[in-house]
Amino acid sequence: MVGKLFIYASIGSVILAFMGALGTDFWLASTQWMLVGLTLAIWGVFVLIEAQFRIR
Repeated sequence: MVGKLFIYASIGSVILAFMGALGTDFWLASTQWMLVGLTLAIWGVFVLIEAQFRIR
């Protein structure tokens, strides 16, 4: 569940980065939102992979 939440938050941060690229920055600059999205995506994949191995 947490891994999917990280992935969805990553998608949200990419949307905020796109909005910032169009000219409306929301709290962070577009490049910072992309870095947040990348970090959340990496953590999301890591959590999902670890959950996969714990099930077995």
